Amino acid sequence: MKGSTYRAISYNYKVDPITLLSDLTVLLPNMVANFAAVTPQITAMELQVKQVCDTAGVPTISLPFYLCFGREIFAMIRRDISGETAAINVAMQIAKWVGRGLNSAILAGIRTDVFSISAPIGA
Repeated sequence: MKGSTYRAISYNYKVDPITLLSDLTVLLPNMVANFAAVTPQITAMELQVKQVCDTAGVPTISLPFYLCFGREIFAMIRRDISGETAAINVAMQIAKWVGRGLNSAILAGIRTDVFSISAPIGA
């Protein structure tokens, strides 16, 4: 087990400005490239979510919550979760967002129309 002294030294090393600068200098080009690659995908996904919401008559004030749901599903797909596992995870996300006041039919529409994920087997 690591003692408190070791942990304090380790923490101080991680937050040292010179260490942070050198680490970020190495990571920054890859971070920028990853962001540039994924931004068009996120933009296209958000446009599709907005279209589903517009068709369903979602009030503008509620739109950010549906976009957040879409971003959560998008992140799941980027982690290579697919098939029945994706369907179950999306069902859990739908339940969470319904609990927060969103419409389950609209969320299911986003699931199906935007992400081409079906409902889990037995649901």
